[in-house]
Amino acid sequence: MDRKWLGIAAINGALAVIAGAFAAHGLKARLSADMLSVFETGARYHMYHALAMGLAALVPAPKAIWAFLAGIVLFCGSLYLLALTSNPILGAVTPFGGLCFIAGWGLLAWGAFKGPI
Repeated sequence: MDRKWLGIAAINGALAVIAGAFAAHGLKARLSADMLSVFETGARYHMYHALAMGLAALVPAPKAIWAFLAGIVLFCGSLYLLALTSNPILGAVTPFGGLCFIAGWGLLAWGAFKGPI
C-alpha cells in the first residue's frame, strides 16, 4: 500500500465534497440550471475517482492512480471551468479526461489481476 497516494486520494475526496457544497450553496443562484448540472457532474466524477485512487493505492496500481489524477484534472477541471466561465472550448478538454478515467480503470484491473493484494 502506498500511503502517500492514499492521502492524495483522501484530499481529492475532500475537494470533491467542497466542490459539491460550493455548487449547492454558492453557485445555485448564480449559474443556469444547465451550467450547475455541468459543475455537479464534475464534482460527482471527482468523488468517484478520488475513491478509485484510494482503491488503486491499496492494490497497488500506481499507473492507475496517475491516470485517475489526470482524469480528475482534465475531466472535472474542465467541467468546473466550463460551468464557471461558459467558455465552450473547455468542453474539448473533457473527453481527454474521460479517456484517462477509462485507462485508469483498465490499469486498476491489470494491477488487481497481476498479483496478490
